[in-house]
Amino acid sequence: MSLADLRRCLAEGVPTGVGNEDCARRQWWAALATLQEDFLLPRQPLQGLWLAAPLPALYEPALLQQLQGWVWAPSDLDGLLPSPAPLLPGAGKPAPCGSFQRLALAEEDGTDPLLMVITPQLQVALCLDGPAEARRLIVRFDPEALSEALGLIHGRLLSQDPAASADLRSALERLGPLRSDDQLGLRFWPRLGERLAAMAPSLTLQPLVHGGSDRPAQAQERQAGDTPRAVSSELALLEALTHEVRTPLATIRTLIRSLLRRSDLPPVVRQRLEQIDGECSEQIDRFGLIFLAAELQRQPGCEQPLESHDLARTDLSAVLHQQQELWQRQLARRGLELELAVAAGLSPVLSDPARLETMLGGLIDRFSRGLPSGSRVTVSLLPAGSRLKLQLNSEGHDPSENDGMGSGEQRELVGPVLSWNPTTGSLQLSRQATQRLFHRLGGRLTERNGSGLTVFFPVC
Repeated sequence: MSLADLRRCLAEGVPTGVGNEDCARRQWWAALATLQEDFLLPRQPLQGLWLAAPLPALYEPALLQQLQGWVWAPSDLDGLLPSPAPLLPGAGKPAPCGSFQRLALAEEDGTDPLLMVITPQLQVALCLDGPAEARRLIVRFDPEALSEALGLIHGRLLSQDPAASADLRSALERLGPLRSDDQLGLRFWPRLGERLAAMAPSLTLQPLVHGGSDRPAQAQERQAGDTPRAVSSELALLEALTHEVRTPLATIRTLIRSLLRRSDLPPVVRQRLEQIDGECSEQIDRFGLIFLAAELQRQPGCEQPLESHDLARTDLSAVLHQQQELWQRQLARRGLELELAVAAGLSPVLSDPARLETMLGGLIDRFSRGLPSGSRVTVSLLPAGSRLKLQLNSEGHDPSENDGMGSGEQRELVGPVLSWNPTTGSLQLSRQATQRLFHRLGGRLTERNGSGLTVFFPVC
């Protein structure tokens, strides 16, 4: 049995595709995001398993840590390292929960992506199939098709790797009775359609901005004479681009981290892989913030902070200390230093801890992006009456050249949430978008030319 046979099994009864490769891939990425973000991550804690080819399709760390996996990967990947050991960990060995086994991908298997996820409450299979110009995304929730697909997989493993077949059978038995929700498909396809709609802006899209400095988005919109529809299309395009960047990077990071689990890596290889992992993580977070800013801009009442019941008591001091090592590594790649100064005994603030970590990392990246090598970024947290004052300053450059955000660059607004330096091509969140994001998280961002920036948080 080949994986091509498995795809044909899943495609039985599905209408012939009419899309091209680009269309099908966009559907695939949207389906992966919908499955993970809307259906799997909300079901915590998770227990289950997944099978994929030709690379791990899951990219959310929380899912990879909780679910047991098997991946059919091309043998050519083994040549990436001088070691004869397989690229992915655990080949031929039982896979503990939170890891995945590598299985050999045969030539007749093809390279179209395939993913099957089995949990007690949700079972689904996804794949791409069909010839060129007749490509299609296949998503199956029905127990009959999934049962037949699992039977084919067992047959494949029995002939290819009996130990892996026994591991899979044991993993399925540990899940106990599987409950299939008849409404899954009815909920999945509308959510997928919403994502695809956001990823497919109008072909009549017009540039939102033709020039100007980093001024408020509303003023730029009026100057350019753009309609709300043009702004919405601009934001939809931005969301699509950030999604297209983040998802492949997350897959690359998953592969890199699977390599880093090996104990036989030469030091220089480990160092390079850790650098790649860091760069991937930094860009995933960076584009995640851009996506969040665009999504927020499209929502009604985007200027309003989140309701108090959507926020939580947050130890901002602990957040800074936890992120200090990560920020030091990120700044060190650009020849910068970090100094953290946190007062003792500070009260907690009301915020969203998960998003706040990403926002602070993005703020430091934006503040330090244009600083010359050898500069020092100082992050301080001090009491300020009924608030906490988080301050970013820099040493080692002329403050008079600072634009107030630490970059020393003249930036132009590109749409309602981005600004860029036309000389260097550096792309960042606009000031207004950054202020809006912090406002939603309970903070207030202020800035003055030549004096760094400050974020105030009300204490609980």
